[in-house]
Amino acid sequence: MHGEYKVPGGKLVVVDLEVEGGKITGFRLAGDFFLEPDSALEEINAAVNGLPADSDAATIASVVRHALPEGVQMLGFSPEAVATTVRRALSQASTWTDYDWQLVHGDAYPPTLQLALDQVLTEEVGAGRRKPTLRMWEWNEPAVVIGSFQSVKNEVDLENAEKYGFQVVRRISGGGAMLMDAGTIITYSIYAPSELVHGMSFADSYAFLDEWVITGLKKLGIDAYYQPLNDIASSKGKIGGAAQKRIGAGAVLHHVTMSYDMDGDKMVQILRIGREKMSDKGTKSAAKRVDPLRSQTGLPREEIIGSLKQTFRELYGATDGEITQDELEKAQRLVDEKFSTEEWLYRVP
Repeated sequence: MHGEYKVPGGKLVVVDLEVEGGKITGFRLAGDFFLEPDSALEEINAAVNGLPADSDAATIASVVRHALPEGVQMLGFSPEAVATTVRRALSQASTWTDYDWQLVHGDAYPPTLQLALDQVLTEEVGAGRRKPTLRMWEWNEPAVVIGSFQSVKNEVDLENAEKYGFQVVRRISGGGAMLMDAGTIITYSIYAPSELVHGMSFADSYAFLDEWVITGLKKLGIDAYYQPLNDIASSKGKIGGAAQKRIGAGAVLHHVTMSYDMDGDKMVQILRIGREKMSDKGTKSAAKRVDPLRSQTGLPREEIIGSLKQTFRELYGATDGEITQDELEKAQRLVDEKFSTEEWLYRVP
């Protein structure tokens, strides 16, 4: 069995192993990381050999950590990274380049249809009817998109939302509320087979699925990094946030919204950002919590999107695709039956 895991912001970890009698044998660790002293490599190999094949990541990481000699230097990886790679090998996880990716960047759709498409396209990938896909969204209507478990009245000032023409909609993934408006944000969704994130914790999978965009932002001169659990940030402030939903056993939806140009005053009038959350982020003003990509790059939104798409193609390969008529029809039915209904929007009042 073979497993690979590129540590976000770090190095590639590779393992090869066999399983005999329910135990790991023939374990070999490799990668482009740095490890001193050299002998620590054999210590790690010896520690993992003999472990039960059903050991969880926490157990494997603990065993590796206790096997390390005093004063060991691990650069670009960690015991947790070794454990993740072992679990990926055991679960026969895939890698990005195992797939023929499609890149969809098409028309703008109404907010409820955008959210329904996220569910439909994820289900289509899980069923094997669609290739793994990166979709860049376009917006032509303002909306507040709240997380699956958020309370409408706690998150949104409905009077001000109506005043400024923002429709309130609920997505299928968790996380926080996002203010979406034409020309002000960059949103993308990844629809991938579950095998791509096998062996990873939810926290690890967030950073793993967004590493390409961190690379793309750095190419644009932004000091970007991933801030657990789900924020994309820079030294100048938060850029955006991610959310995820696993649909059945077949596919994972991962989507991100990054701010391109923000009206901070409007945001704090529409979103009820409480003092506790502000304090937790170490800021006194909600308007200062997000630093848009426009101010950090000086580039048009279209140019930033084009550069990010090129980065994805260079890293993983992708051919241009489109949303099919059948997928649009399925999404429209979901709008009628779910995403536009009061029952869905106010499932958490």
